[in-house]
Amino acid sequence: MIQETNAPVNPDARRLVLLKRMATLCALLILAITSISAFIRLANVGLGCADWPQCYGQNLRQAQQGSAAKATESAATVGARMVPLVIAVAALLLIVVMAMACFTAQPVLRRAGWMTLALLALALFLAVLGRWSSGARVPAVASGNLLGGFAMLALCWRLRQEVSGQTGGAAASATATDTAEPSGLARMQAWAWLGVIVLLCQIALGGLVSAGYASLSCTGLPDCGVSFSSNITPASLDPWREPVFAATAKPPANPAGAASHMAHRYGTIVSLLVLLPLGLAALRYGRRRAGWLILSLLVVQIYLGL
Repeated sequence: MIQETNAPVNPDARRLVLLKRMATLCALLILAITSISAFIRLANVGLGCADWPQCYGQNLRQAQQGSAAKATESAATVGARMVPLVIAVAALLLIVVMAMACFTAQPVLRRAGWMTLALLALALFLAVLGRWSSGARVPAVASGNLLGGFAMLALCWRLRQEVSGQTGGAAASATATDTAEPSGLARMQAWAWLGVIVLLCQIALGGLVSAGYASLSCTGLPDCGVSFSSNITPASLDPWREPVFAATAKPPANPAGAASHMAHRYGTIVSLLVLLPLGLAALRYGRRRAGWLILSLLVVQIYLGL
């Protein structure tokens, strides 16, 4: 006599697996939105334009001088404008489905549910902010988009880790770190939070450099090649201040942007001093995948910055 040995599928386990997959997909969608939006923003300010660097920021310069800005967007930029909108709608629907999966079935996944509600709040905030993104002249709008996008990306990944821990997906990782001393793990966790703060500041400064038309404000290394006493003031780092261009297109077009540019350079050094030990500590305490990923991305980022 043959007996069936197939155990019934746990509905709660199926829900957790589905939620994990949706969180992963949502993270990929947000990463795509952030990348395409960065391409559009950098193309609009004039990075890589035909008569570089004279064309850098020419639309804003013409607007400040009272002349009409020329329509110089490439076909790729025009076509890319619709893609983030479509992906954003898909991501918003996915977040709503994840929130329903957390709260409408028993047992209620409270921690994961609060993360989905935070994702929903950030998505609505960015949707409102996006209304002013295309024609905004102040760097605060671009910085808000950047920080909001990366916050959503981090929340999606944290949600994935939360659900993965409940399904047993974090068992191997926990086993790898159980042999390390608790004091060392506590120091590594505190150092990781410091790394998060440093990265947030560096992202905000990067948005200030990009949206503040400060890419050409520094013409040399290691100094900026401009007069700090005459061009750099506390208002230079104000994200609500519209960049003021020089009368001519000769670099540096925005001398006051040297403050944000140099701050971003110094931020790179601080990031290196914080993230390099963090990656090495992760390797030491068994988080080999995370450690190698931190070190690899750090090398790539510094190379791109140079």
